[in-house]
Amino acid sequence: MDSFGDDDGFTLRLYSHPALDIDHLAIDFAGTRPAVKNISLRVDRGQILALVGETGSGKTMTAHAVMGLLPAAATATGSIRVDGIEVLNSQAPERCSPTDAASALLLRDPRATLDPRLTIGAQLGEVLRTLRDVSRRDRRARTLDLLDLVDFPDPQRYVDAYPGQLTAGDRQRAAIALAMATDPALLVADEPTSTLDTGEQAAILALLRRLRDRTDVGILLITHDLGVVADIADRAVVVRRGEVVERAGVFEWFARPSADYARRLHAITPKLPAATYGDDGLPELRTPILEVNHLHVGPTPLRACDLQGRNVIPALRDVSFRIGPGSALGVVGESGSGKTALGRVVAGLTPIGFGRIAVDGTDLAAIDRRGLRELRRRVALLPQDPATTLDPRLTVAESVAEPLLLRGEDAGAARSRAAELLDAVGAGGRWADARPGELTDGLRQRVSLARALALRPDLIVTDDPTRGLDVSVQASFLRLFTDLRKRFGFAALYSGHDIAVVAQVSDDVLILRRGRVVESGPARRVLTVPVEDYTQRLVDTVPYPDPVVQRDRHAAESGSPWV
Repeated sequence: MDSFGDDDGFTLRLYSHPALDIDHLAIDFAGTRPAVKNISLRVDRGQILALVGETGSGKTMTAHAVMGLLPAAATATGSIRVDGIEVLNSQAPERCSPTDAASALLLRDPRATLDPRLTIGAQLGEVLRTLRDVSRRDRRARTLDLLDLVDFPDPQRYVDAYPGQLTAGDRQRAAIALAMATDPALLVADEPTSTLDTGEQAAILALLRRLRDRTDVGILLITHDLGVVADIADRAVVVRRGEVVERAGVFEWFARPSADYARRLHAITPKLPAATYGDDGLPELRTPILEVNHLHVGPTPLRACDLQGRNVIPALRDVSFRIGPGSALGVVGESGSGKTALGRVVAGLTPIGFGRIAVDGTDLAAIDRRGLRELRRRVALLPQDPATTLDPRLTVAESVAEPLLLRGEDAGAARSRAAELLDAVGAGGRWADARPGELTDGLRQRVSLARALALRPDLIVTDDPTRGLDVSVQASFLRLFTDLRKRFGFAALYSGHDIAVVAQVSDDVLILRRGRVVESGPARRVLTVPVEDYTQRLVDTVPYPDPVVQRDRHAAESGSPWV
């Protein structure tokens, strides 16, 4: 690398090689169709290139090839050069030596990277110990510098923290610090914000932009989220079924996508609704299916605190709302806001501190064991992970029929009801005799929804059921959920981290922050012309799938911290 400076302190760096150069990459597995077919792309230093595609597109397989993580059964041809070094099928010392680590991998879940038994400082120290130019004396200072680089507010405090003491966003910061410890030319980021709430996501995306600008690292961003692409990418390469279908700068790609597949991705990506000043929520109903008055929970069963020693926060404080029959209330908030706690209390899984919850006029505090059994028929749960409800030993049809059989229904009637529901969710036919492990993520969530509907509930409580799903799978599931709500007449308490998704399925919305209701009302009004500053800041953190909008947002940012 050569550097040239001027009197104003500006430094221009010239590099001999791009961070990543892939030429005609093909990956095959014996007896199956090729996973990757003739992919070529280039990531320059100081550039973020988004590799966009859905499950099965080949984007993650390409990333694994770059990092030398292909399974033994894979056969790869072509060329992959990282900072000028050929790494595909290479046994060269440069590929294996941590001293010359030209690339680093950032995963969607930092828990796969971080050792829960070691402090963050100890883990960074292990990486730095492999570097010849970092002495024992300088190791701690370098560790603190890395924590400062990734925006930990007090590196001295966090250096001795364990991963389990950190928030999800701070765990990802720690994983980024580990990745940057070797000063890589290339950072491969595989869906790095898909498990984070909107506030944490915005902070991590801003951090990746700053790292690109400060260190000139090239970033290969693996994602299916077009909002993330619009927010930080310089260029986009779209892959489908192992092949490149389009490549362009992000401004050009969002303005004029040329491939039919790319246009479809743009069309189905959830977006916040256009602004309105009317009140288009549902009319007030005399007999709500769910009424919550002055609900308090905690701090004993569920509580939140942070590493900085701030006060313990009860999970829910003075929460009140109503849901009418057949309507949907969306619940939005950051991690620790109380979304999950609220769903568990409504479903009768967590005791009420004080306050009142009534289902169709019946006070939960006044019901006996038989009443609780009836409550669990009328209120169903749809969790984020279908594995928590689907027994891997049972077939799909058996899983859906199980709640009916447990209540003593006739086996024939239970099978008939299960078949009807599986057809309704698009998982019938040959899938009925399959087991959960044989299904895609989207099909498993459809089966989980069918099981939730088995007892004909009046209310379904969801916990981010589309988190982690591809954009097209997510779009079809959201359409299905809305259609079935109209068909079967159930109400929904829909919690989620993606505000655009919540807006798409909700009539009204509730904004939670640290266990309190900040704002509530018709979803379109609250999310487009919010009254509270916090709601506006929350909405502003949602990456909008348009790079012009995101550029203007960043230009207008005042630099005030997210609090």
